[in-house]
Amino acid sequence: MNAPEGTGDNTNFLYPFIDGEETDASALLRDLASSARGKADVSKKLQHASLQEWGDSVDAAGADMAQRFARGGRLYTFGNGGSSTDAATLASLFSRPARGRPVAAWSLAADMSVVTALGNDVGFDLIFSRQIIAHATERDVAIALSTSGNSDDLMTALTEAKKRGLLTIGFAGHDGGRMAVADYLDFCFTIRSQSIHRIQESHAVIGYHLWSAMQQHMAHNTRAAATATSGAHS
Repeated sequence: MNAPEGTGDNTNFLYPFIDGEETDASALLRDLASSARGKADVSKKLQHASLQEWGDSVDAAGADMAQRFARGGRLYTFGNGGSSTDAATLASLFSRPARGRPVAAWSLAADMSVVTALGNDVGFDLIFSRQIIAHATERDVAIALSTSGNSDDLMTALTEAKKRGLLTIGFAGHDGGRMAVADYLDFCFTIRSQSIHRIQESHAVIGYHLWSAMQQHMAHNTRAAATATSGAHS
């Protein structure tokens, strides 16, 4: 069946090998499968390279987060567009993990009434920084996700977070943009790719390893504290 007039090229940018007049379904399916395998291979290699580059920093950030959560700290995540969804997923991983200890975590884009009110009343660039001002303390953690590393509203929020003593972490892409050179970021994990899709996939993997490192450090600190208490009472 031919596509409706004016819509035949809608998928060409995703799958340029698809021809509107294609009649060989098996050849088309082979091409689609080959394309999917190629993208999965590129994504796997990028994730591996990213973990090799940032593994030690991810562990260090996880240790810092564990110390803050032990003092009652909270996590705030934020991003725009697809990165907003990734930020919500990351907050959910920390607050409602399938295993391990849950911690307090919120996505600052989750409440549309707050986001739209701030966007309307004070401007879009302040939708995250105003929430940091309202809720955050020096014990907390701020994680901003951006495929470019250049979003104004994220940078404004990170600046405010650092001013208030929060641990500040950025997830960036391409060359890291402004995040990579910002002195108000404690950690910046840049995914070396030009593809937004591959960047976001690696952001998800880095986020999981950050959560895992935090859990390991919290468990270690709990065991160490228990041992110290036991020794003091013996």
